[in-house]
Amino acid sequence: MQAWDPMSETNERAPRALPPDDAWRAALHDEVHARPSARIRLPALVVFVAVLNEGVTREDECAHLQRLPGHADLTPEALSGHFLRLRFADHTLKWERHTEFTRYALVQPLPEGAELGAQQPALMPGLRIPPEWWQSIPGRTVAAVQLVMVNHPIDDPHAALELGQRWFGGRTVVASLMGNGAAGRGHSIAVTNFRLRDDGFERMLVIAPPGTSETRAGRISQRLLELEIYRLMALRGLPVAKALGPVLAEAERRLADVTARLETRGVSEDALLDDLIHVAARIERANAEHSYRFSATEAYDALVRQRITELRETPIPGTQTLGEFMQRRLSPAMATVASSARRLASLSQRIERASALLRTRVDIATETQNQQLLAKLTRGQDLQLSLQTTVEGLSIAAISYYVVSLLLYGGKALKSLGLPINPEMAAGALIPVVLWGVWKATQRVHAKLHGHSH
Repeated sequence: MQAWDPMSETNERAPRALPPDDAWRAALHDEVHARPSARIRLPALVVFVAVLNEGVTREDECAHLQRLPGHADLTPEALSGHFLRLRFADHTLKWERHTEFTRYALVQPLPEGAELGAQQPALMPGLRIPPEWWQSIPGRTVAAVQLVMVNHPIDDPHAALELGQRWFGGRTVVASLMGNGAAGRGHSIAVTNFRLRDDGFERMLVIAPPGTSETRAGRISQRLLELEIYRLMALRGLPVAKALGPVLAEAERRLADVTARLETRGVSEDALLDDLIHVAARIERANAEHSYRFSATEAYDALVRQRITELRETPIPGTQTLGEFMQRRLSPAMATVASSARRLASLSQRIERASALLRTRVDIATETQNQQLLAKLTRGQDLQLSLQTTVEGLSIAAISYYVVSLLLYGGKALKSLGLPINPEMAAGALIPVVLWGVWKATQRVHAKLHGHSH
Protein backbone atom coordinates (compact mmCIF):
# COMPACT_ATOMS: atom_id res chain seq x y z
CA MET A 1 0.00 0.00 0.00
CA GLN A 2 1.43 3.36 -1.01
CA ALA A 3 2.01 5.80 1.84
CA TRP A 4 0.17 9.11 1.76
CA ASP A 5 2.52 11.91 0.78
CA PRO A 6 1.28 15.37 1.95
CA MET A 7 3.45 17.05 -0.71
CA SER A 8 2.26 14.94 -3.60
CA GLU A 9 0.34 16.77 -6.37
CA THR A 10 -1.97 13.79 -6.74
CA ASN A 11 -3.28 14.45 -3.24
CA GLU A 12 -4.97 17.63 -4.51
CA ARG A 13 -7.26 15.47 -6.64
CA ALA A 14 -7.96 12.99 -3.84
CA PRO A 15 -11.56 12.47 -2.70
CA ARG A 16 -12.87 14.87 -0.05
CA ALA A 17 -12.24 13.75 3.48
CA LEU A 18 -14.80 16.16 4.94
CA PRO A 19 -18.55 16.24 5.53
CA PRO A 20 -20.61 18.28 3.03
CA ASP A 21 -19.95 22.03 3.12
CA ASP A 22 -22.31 24.44 4.85
CA ALA A 23 -24.20 26.52 2.30
CA TRP A 24 -22.35 29.68 3.39
CA ARG A 25 -18.88 28.18 3.82
CA ALA A 26 -17.35 29.26 0.52
CA ALA A 27 -18.85 32.76 0.60
CA LEU A 28 -17.76 33.37 4.19
CA HIS A 29 -14.31 31.92 3.56
CA ASP A 30 -13.74 34.10 0.50
CA GLU A 31 -15.01 37.27 2.22
CA VAL A 32 -11.46 37.96 3.40
CA HIS A 33 -10.46 38.24 -0.27
CA ALA A 34 -13.58 40.13 -1.36
CA ARG A 35 -12.06 43.63 -1.57
CA PRO A 36 -8.31 43.37 -2.13
CA SER A 37 -6.33 46.59 -2.15
CA ALA A 38 -4.99 47.77 -5.49
CA ARG A 39 -1.35 47.52 -6.56
CA ILE A 40 -0.28 51.07 -7.32
CA ARG A 41 2.93 51.97 -9.09
CA LEU A 42 4.13 55.43 -8.04
CA PRO A 43 3.74 58.18 -9.06
CA ALA A 44 0.00 57.73 -9.51
CA LEU A 45 -3.34 59.44 -9.36
CA VAL A 46 -6.30 57.80 -7.63
CA VAL A 47 -9.73 59.30 -8.31
CA PHE A 48 -12.29 58.12 -5.80
CA VAL A 49 -16.04 58.80 -6.00
CA ALA A 50 -18.66 57.37 -3.62
CA VAL A 51 -22.39 57.78 -4.34
CA LEU A 52 -25.45 56.85 -2.31
CA ASN A 53 -27.10 53.92 -4.08
CA GLU A 54 -30.64 54.22 -2.68
CA GLY A 55 -32.97 53.52 -5.60
CA VAL A 56 -30.04 52.55 -7.84
CA THR A 57 -29.97 48.94 -9.00
CA ARG A 58 -27.02 46.85 -10.09
CA GLU A 59 -28.47 46.92 -13.58
CA ASP A 60 -28.23 50.73 -13.55
CA GLU A 61 -24.61 50.58 -12.43
CA CYS A 62 -23.82 47.85 -14.93
CA ALA A 63 -25.31 49.94 -17.75
CA HIS A 64 -23.08 52.83 -16.70
CA LEU A 65 -19.97 50.64 -16.61
CA GLN A 66 -20.83 49.35 -20.07
CA ARG A 67 -20.19 52.85 -21.39
CA LEU A 68 -16.47 52.38 -20.72
CA PRO A 69 -14.38 51.45 -23.78
CA GLY A 70 -14.16 47.69 -24.31
CA HIS A 71 -16.76 46.74 -21.71
CA ALA A 72 -20.01 46.92 -23.66
CA ASP A 73 -20.55 43.18 -23.06
CA LEU A 74 -20.42 43.50 -19.26
CA THR A 75 -23.34 41.66 -17.61
CA PRO A 76 -25.06 42.27 -14.25
CA GLU A 77 -23.89 38.81 -13.14
CA ALA A 78 -20.34 40.17 -13.11
CA LEU A 79 -21.46 42.62 -10.40
CA SER A 80 -23.05 40.00 -8.15
CA GLY A 81 -19.96 39.75 -5.93
CA HIS A 82 -20.08 43.41 -4.80
CA PHE A 83 -16.58 43.96 -6.23
CA LEU A 84 -15.24 44.33 -9.75
CA ARG A 85 -11.97 45.58 -11.19
CA LEU A 86 -11.88 46.62 -14.86
CA ARG A 87 -8.45 46.74 -16.48
CA PHE A 88 -7.37 49.00 -19.29
CA ALA A 89 -4.07 49.69 -21.02
CA ASP A 90 -2.47 51.82 -18.29
CA HIS A 91 -5.24 52.27 -15.73
CA THR A 92 -7.81 50.32 -13.74
CA LEU A 93 -11.28 51.11 -12.41
CA LYS A 94 -12.55 49.42 -9.27
CA TRP A 95 -16.29 49.17 -8.52
CA GLU A 96 -17.55 48.28 -5.04
CA ARG A 97 -21.14 48.18 -3.85
CA HIS A 98 -21.89 48.54 -0.13
CA THR A 99 -25.13 48.64 1.80
CA GLU A 100 -25.68 52.39 1.46
CA PHE A 101 -23.17 53.54 -1.10
CA THR A 102 -21.24 52.46 -4.17
CA ARG A 103 -17.69 53.61 -4.77
CA TYR A 104 -15.62 53.91 -7.92
CA ALA A 105 -11.85 54.22 -7.81
CA LEU A 106 -9.67 54.99 -10.83
CA VAL A 107 -5.94 54.27 -10.60
CA GLN A 108 -3.82 55.77 -13.36
CA PRO A 109 -0.38 57.28 -13.97
CA LEU A 110 0.12 60.78 -12.60
CA PRO A 111 -0.70 63.47 -15.20
CA GLU A 112 2.15 65.71 -16.32
CA GLY A 113 2.65 68.80 -14.23
CA ALA A 114 1.05 67.28 -11.12
CA GLU A 115 4.21 66.02 -9.45
CA LEU A 116 5.70 67.40 -6.26
CA GLY A 117 6.83 70.99 -6.74
CA ALA A 118 3.69 72.08 -8.61
CA GLN A 119 1.15 74.41 -7.04
CA GLN A 120 -2.51 73.36 -7.14
CA PRO A 121 -2.06 71.44 -10.39
CA ALA A 122 -5.01 70.73 -12.65
CA LEU A 123 -5.87 67.02 -12.53
CA MET A 124 -9.17 66.70 -14.40
CA PRO A 125 -7.73 67.30 -17.90
CA GLY A 126 -5.37 64.36 -17.44
CA LEU A 127 -7.99 61.79 -16.45
CA ARG A 128 -8.07 58.58 -18.48
CA ILE A 129 -11.84 58.43 -17.99
CA PRO A 130 -13.48 61.69 -19.12
CA PRO A 131 -15.39 63.94 -16.66
CA GLU A 132 -18.67 63.27 -18.49
CA TRP A 133 -18.58 59.65 -17.37
CA TRP A 134 -18.06 60.67 -13.73
CA GLN A 135 -20.87 63.21 -13.90
CA SER A 136 -23.40 60.60 -15.06
CA ILE A 137 -22.69 58.00 -12.36
CA PRO A 138 -26.12 56.89 -11.02
CA GLY A 139 -26.63 58.05 -7.46
CA ARG A 140 -25.88 61.11 -5.30
CA THR A 141 -22.30 62.01 -4.47
CA VAL A 142 -21.32 61.61 -0.84
CA ALA A 143 -17.52 61.65 -1.21
CA ALA A 144 -15.06 62.52 -3.98
CA VAL A 145 -11.28 62.51 -3.52
CA GLN A 146 -8.34 63.05 -5.83
CA LEU A 147 -5.42 61.26 -4.22
CA VAL A 148 -1.96 61.98 -5.67
CA MET A 149 0.85 59.63 -4.66
CA VAL A 150 4.45 60.60 -5.45
CA ASN A 151 7.97 59.44 -4.66
CA HIS A 152 10.24 61.69 -2.65
CA PRO A 153 12.65 61.15 0.25
CA ILE A 154 11.06 61.69 3.66
CA ASP A 155 14.21 61.55 5.75
CA ASP A 156 13.53 65.19 6.53
CA PRO A 157 9.76 65.26 7.18
CA HIS A 158 9.70 69.06 7.51
CA ALA A 159 11.23 69.56 4.07
CA ALA A 160 8.85 67.05 2.51
CA LEU A 161 5.90 68.71 4.27
CA GLU A 162 6.93 72.11 2.91
CA LEU A 163 6.79 70.69 -0.61
CA GLY A 164 3.40 69.19 0.15
CA GLN A 165 2.10 72.48 1.51
CA ARG A 166 3.33 74.26 -1.63
CA TRP A 167 1.49 71.63 -3.71
CA PHE A 168 -1.70 72.76 -1.91
CA GLY A 169 -1.00 76.37 -2.82
CA GLY A 170 0.59 77.32 0.48
CA ARG A 171 -2.63 76.90 2.44
CA THR A 172 -2.89 75.43 5.90
CA VAL A 173 -2.77 71.65 5.82
CA VAL A 174 -2.85 68.71 8.20
CA ALA A 175 -0.25 66.00 7.79
CA SER A 176 0.97 62.79 9.37
CA LEU A 177 4.04 60.63 9.19
CA MET A 178 2.42 57.22 8.77
CA GLY A 179 3.64 53.76 9.66
CA ASN A 180 6.65 52.43 11.49
CA GLY A 181 9.50 52.20 9.05
CA ALA A 182 13.17 51.54 9.55
CA ALA A 183 14.84 53.24 12.53
CA GLY A 184 11.42 54.17 13.87
CA ARG A 185 10.59 56.37 10.88
CA GLY A 186 7.33 56.29 9.00
CA HIS A 187 6.91 54.84 5.53
CA SER A 188 5.06 57.83 4.04
CA ILE A 189 3.58 61.26 4.67
CA ALA A 190 -0.08 62.07 4.08
CA VAL A 191 -1.07 65.70 3.49
CA THR A 192 -4.55 67.19 3.03
CA ASN A 193 -6.69 70.17 3.92
CA PHE A 194 -10.12 68.46 3.94
CA ARG A 195 -11.59 71.18 1.70
CA LEU A 196 -13.94 70.82 -1.26
CA ARG A 197 -12.73 72.41 -4.47
CA ASP A 198 -14.82 74.01 -7.18
CA ASP A 199 -14.81 70.76 -9.17
CA GLY A 200 -16.44 68.95 -6.24
CA PHE A 201 -13.36 66.97 -5.23
CA GLU A 202 -11.15 67.21 -2.19
CA ARG A 203 -7.46 66.44 -2.53
CA MET A 204 -4.98 64.31 -0.67
CA LEU A 205 -1.26 63.96 -1.23
CA VAL A 206 0.91 61.02 -0.21
CA ILE A 207 4.70 61.40 -0.26
CA ALA A 208 6.42 58.02 -0.16
CA PRO A 209 10.18 57.34 -0.42
CA PRO A 210 11.59 55.78 -3.58
CA GLY A 211 11.33 52.02 -3.54
CA THR A 212 7.88 51.94 -1.92
CA SER A 213 6.25 48.72 -3.06
CA GLU A 214 3.07 48.67 -5.12
CA THR A 215 1.23 46.67 -2.47
CA ARG A 216 2.15 49.16 0.28
CA ALA A 217 1.03 52.06 -1.88
CA GLY A 218 -2.27 50.25 -2.46
CA ARG A 219 -2.82 49.72 1.27
CA ILE A 220 -2.03 53.38 2.02
CA SER A 221 -4.54 54.61 -0.54
CA GLN A 222 -7.21 52.19 0.67
CA ARG A 223 -6.86 53.29 4.31
CA LEU A 224 -6.96 56.99 3.50
CA LEU A 225 -9.91 56.73 1.13
CA GLU A 226 -11.89 54.46 3.48
CA LEU A 227 -11.15 56.85 6.32
CA GLU A 228 -12.75 59.69 4.37
CA ILE A 229 -15.84 57.84 3.13
CA TYR A 230 -16.53 56.36 6.57
CA ARG A 231 -16.07 59.78 8.17
CA LEU A 232 -18.67 61.31 5.85
CA MET A 233 -21.07 58.40 6.26
CA ALA A 234 -20.76 58.67 10.04
CA LEU A 235 -21.58 62.37 9.85
CA ARG A 236 -24.84 61.64 8.01
CA GLY A 237 -26.40 61.03 11.41
CA LEU A 238 -25.66 64.61 12.58
CA PRO A 239 -28.35 66.44 10.54
CA VAL A 240 -30.85 63.79 11.62
CA ALA A 241 -29.94 64.29 15.28
CA LYS A 242 -30.20 68.08 14.99
CA ALA A 243 -33.58 67.90 13.25
CA LEU A 244 -34.83 65.42 15.84
CA GLY A 245 -33.83 67.62 18.78
CA PRO A 246 -36.98 69.81 18.84
CA VAL A 247 -39.19 66.75 18.40
CA LEU A 248 -37.58 65.04 21.37
CA ALA A 249 -37.80 68.19 23.49
CA GLU A 250 -41.53 68.56 22.74
CA ALA A 251 -42.13 64.85 23.44
CA GLU A 252 -40.27 65.12 26.76
CA ARG A 253 -42.35 68.16 27.75
CA ARG A 254 -45.66 66.48 26.88
CA LEU A 255 -44.66 63.24 28.60
CA ALA A 256 -43.73 65.17 31.75
CA ASP A 257 -47.14 66.88 31.61
CA VAL A 258 -48.93 63.54 31.26
CA THR A 259 -46.92 62.09 34.15
CA ALA A 260 -47.77 65.09 36.35
CA ARG A 261 -51.47 64.78 35.51
CA LEU A 262 -51.38 61.12 36.47
CA GLU A 263 -51.14 62.30 40.09
CA THR A 264 -54.39 64.28 39.80
CA ARG A 265 -57.49 62.24 40.57
CA GLY A 266 -59.84 64.61 38.76
CA VAL A 267 -58.29 64.06 35.31
CA SER A 268 -60.06 61.47 33.22
CA GLU A 269 -58.19 58.42 32.06
CA ASP A 270 -59.48 58.92 28.51
CA ALA A 271 -57.78 62.33 28.23
CA LEU A 272 -54.53 60.97 29.67
CA LEU A 273 -54.60 57.98 27.35
CA ASP A 274 -55.21 60.16 24.31
CA ASP A 275 -52.24 62.42 25.12
CA LEU A 276 -49.98 59.49 25.93
CA ILE A 277 -50.86 57.70 22.69
CA HIS A 278 -50.02 60.87 20.74
CA VAL A 279 -46.59 61.13 22.36
CA ALA A 280 -45.92 57.41 21.97
CA ALA A 281 -46.86 57.49 18.29
CA ARG A 282 -44.41 60.32 17.56
CA ILE A 283 -41.58 58.56 19.40
CA GLU A 284 -42.25 55.23 17.71
CA ARG A 285 -42.30 56.97 14.34
CA ALA A 286 -38.96 58.61 15.14
CA ASN A 287 -37.59 55.23 16.21
CA ALA A 288 -38.72 53.61 12.98
CA GLU A 289 -37.31 56.41 10.81
CA HIS A 290 -33.99 57.07 12.54
CA SER A 291 -32.88 54.05 14.56
CA TYR A 292 -31.05 52.59 11.54
CA ARG A 293 -29.29 55.90 10.88
CA PHE A 294 -28.09 56.13 14.47
CA SER A 295 -26.89 52.51 14.47
CA ALA A 296 -25.11 53.05 11.15
CA THR A 297 -23.44 56.18 12.49
CA GLU A 298 -22.12 54.23 15.45
CA ALA A 299 -20.77 51.52 13.15
CA TYR A 300 -19.13 54.01 10.75
CA ASP A 301 -17.58 55.89 13.66
CA ALA A 302 -16.04 52.64 14.90
CA LEU A 303 -14.57 52.07 11.41
CA VAL A 304 -13.13 55.60 11.37
CA ARG A 305 -11.40 54.99 14.69
CA GLN A 306 -10.08 51.68 13.42
CA ARG A 307 -8.69 53.23 10.23
CA ILE A 308 -7.04 56.02 12.22
CA THR A 309 -5.37 53.40 14.39
CA GLU A 310 -4.18 51.53 11.29
CA LEU A 311 -2.47 54.67 9.98
CA ARG A 312 -0.06 54.50 12.95
CA GLU A 313 0.50 58.23 12.77
CA THR A 314 3.50 60.09 14.10
CA PRO A 315 3.02 63.85 14.40
CA ILE A 316 5.22 66.25 12.50
CA PRO A 317 5.94 69.10 14.95
CA GLY A 318 3.90 72.19 14.16
CA THR A 319 1.18 70.33 12.23
CA GLN A 320 -1.93 68.48 13.34
CA THR A 321 -2.16 64.84 12.38
CA LEU A 322 -5.06 63.60 10.26
CA GLY A 323 -6.44 61.57 13.14
CA GLU A 324 -6.19 64.42 15.63
CA PHE A 325 -7.84 66.89 13.25
CA MET A 326 -10.58 64.44 12.39
CA GLN A 327 -11.34 63.31 15.92
CA ARG A 328 -11.54 66.83 17.32
CA ARG A 329 -14.22 67.65 14.78
CA LEU A 330 -15.86 64.25 14.54
CA SER A 331 -16.14 63.51 18.26
CA PRO A 332 -18.61 66.35 19.07
CA ALA A 333 -20.80 65.31 16.14
CA MET A 334 -20.76 61.67 17.24
CA ALA A 335 -21.53 62.74 20.81
CA THR A 336 -24.56 64.67 19.54
CA VAL A 337 -25.81 61.65 17.59
CA ALA A 338 -25.22 59.31 20.53
CA SER A 339 -27.03 61.73 22.85
CA SER A 340 -30.05 61.85 20.52
CA ALA A 341 -30.09 58.07 20.27
CA ARG A 342 -30.01 57.77 24.07
CA ARG A 343 -32.77 60.38 24.46
CA LEU A 344 -34.91 58.49 21.97
CA ALA A 345 -34.38 55.18 23.77
CA SER A 346 -34.96 56.83 27.16
CA LEU A 347 -38.22 58.38 25.94
CA SER A 348 -39.44 54.98 24.76
CA GLN A 349 -38.73 53.52 28.19
CA ARG A 350 -40.38 56.43 30.01
CA ILE A 351 -43.47 56.14 27.81
CA GLU A 352 -43.62 52.44 28.63
CA ARG A 353 -43.45 53.19 32.36
CA ALA A 354 -46.10 55.93 32.05
CA SER A 355 -48.32 53.51 30.14
CA ALA A 356 -47.92 50.96 32.94
CA LEU A 357 -48.89 53.60 35.54
CA LEU A 358 -51.90 54.67 33.51
CA ARG A 359 -52.89 51.04 33.00
CA THR A 360 -52.70 50.51 36.78
CA ARG A 361 -54.83 53.59 37.35
CA VAL A 362 -57.40 52.37 34.84
CA ASP A 363 -57.42 48.91 36.44
CA ILE A 364 -58.01 50.41 39.90
CA ALA A 365 -60.80 52.63 38.57
CA THR A 366 -62.36 49.65 36.80
CA GLU A 367 -62.16 47.56 39.95
CA THR A 368 -63.82 50.33 41.96
CA GLN A 369 -66.60 50.59 39.39
CA ASN A 370 -67.06 46.84 39.46
CA GLN A 371 -67.34 46.89 43.26
CA GLN A 372 -69.92 49.67 43.10
CA LEU A 373 -71.86 47.79 40.46
CA LEU A 374 -71.72 44.62 42.56
CA ALA A 375 -73.00 46.53 45.59
CA LYS A 376 -75.89 47.89 43.53
CA LEU A 377 -76.68 44.41 42.28
CA THR A 378 -76.62 43.09 45.86
CA ARG A 379 -79.00 45.81 47.02
CA GLY A 380 -81.24 45.08 44.06
CA GLN A 381 -81.29 41.41 44.91
CA ASP A 382 -82.21 42.23 48.53
CA LEU A 383 -85.04 44.46 47.36
CA GLN A 384 -86.14 41.80 44.93
CA LEU A 385 -86.13 39.21 47.70
CA SER A 386 -88.17 41.49 49.98
CA LEU A 387 -90.59 42.16 47.17
CA GLN A 388 -90.79 38.46 46.40
CA THR A 389 -91.51 37.70 50.06
CA THR A 390 -94.25 40.32 50.10
CA VAL A 391 -95.72 38.95 46.88
CA GLU A 392 -95.59 35.43 48.28
CA GLY A 393 -97.44 36.58 51.42
CA LEU A 394 -100.09 38.22 49.31
CA SER A 395 -100.25 35.11 47.13
CA ILE A 396 -100.82 32.90 50.16
CA ALA A 397 -103.62 35.22 51.33
CA ALA A 398 -105.20 35.29 47.88
CA ILE A 399 -105.02 31.51 47.45
CA SER A 400 -106.40 30.99 50.95
CA TYR A 401 -109.26 33.40 50.17
CA TYR A 402 -110.17 31.46 47.05
CA VAL A 403 -109.97 28.10 48.90
CA VAL A 404 -112.12 29.40 51.77
CA SER A 405 -114.57 30.79 49.24
CA LEU A 406 -114.77 27.39 47.60
CA LEU A 407 -115.32 25.74 50.98
CA LEU A 408 -118.02 28.31 51.74
CA TYR A 409 -119.80 27.55 48.51
CA GLY A 410 -119.40 23.83 49.23
CA GLY A 411 -120.89 24.28 52.70
CA LYS A 412 -123.84 26.22 51.29
CA ALA A 413 -124.38 23.44 48.78
CA LEU A 414 -124.41 20.83 51.54
CA LYS A 415 -126.82 22.96 53.58
CA SER A 416 -129.13 23.13 50.58
CA LEU A 417 -129.10 19.35 50.49
CA GLY A 418 -130.55 19.34 54.01
CA LEU A 419 -127.39 18.75 56.06
CA PRO A 420 -127.37 20.55 59.40
CA ILE A 421 -124.35 22.74 58.73
CA ASN A 422 -123.62 26.42 59.08
CA PRO A 423 -121.49 27.29 56.01
CA GLU A 424 -120.18 30.59 57.39
CA MET A 425 -119.13 29.07 60.70
CA ALA A 426 -117.44 26.12 58.97
CA ALA A 427 -115.61 28.37 56.52
CA GLY A 428 -114.43 30.64 59.34
CA ALA A 429 -113.22 27.66 61.37
CA LEU A 430 -111.28 26.27 58.38
CA ILE A 431 -109.44 29.53 57.60
CA PRO A 432 -106.38 28.70 59.85
CA VAL A 433 -106.21 25.22 58.36
CA VAL A 434 -106.34 26.59 54.82
CA LEU A 435 -103.67 29.21 55.53
CA TRP A 436 -101.40 26.56 57.05
CA GLY A 437 -101.93 24.22 54.14
CA VAL A 438 -101.22 26.88 51.50
CA TRP A 439 -98.11 27.98 53.38
CA LYS A 440 -96.81 24.39 53.57
CA ALA A 441 -97.44 23.91 49.87
CA THR A 442 -95.45 27.04 49.11
CA GLN A 443 -92.57 25.78 51.26
CA ARG A 444 -92.52 22.48 49.38
CA VAL A 445 -92.38 24.35 46.06
CA HIS A 446 -89.38 26.42 47.36
CA ALA A 447 -87.65 23.27 48.51
CA LYS A 448 -88.03 21.62 45.11
CA LEU A 449 -86.76 24.77 43.30
CA HIS A 450 -83.68 25.02 45.56
CA GLY A 451 -83.02 21.34 45.11
CA HIS A 452 -82.99 21.70 41.27
CA SER A 453 -80.73 24.79 41.45
CA HIS A 454 -78.15 22.92 43.49
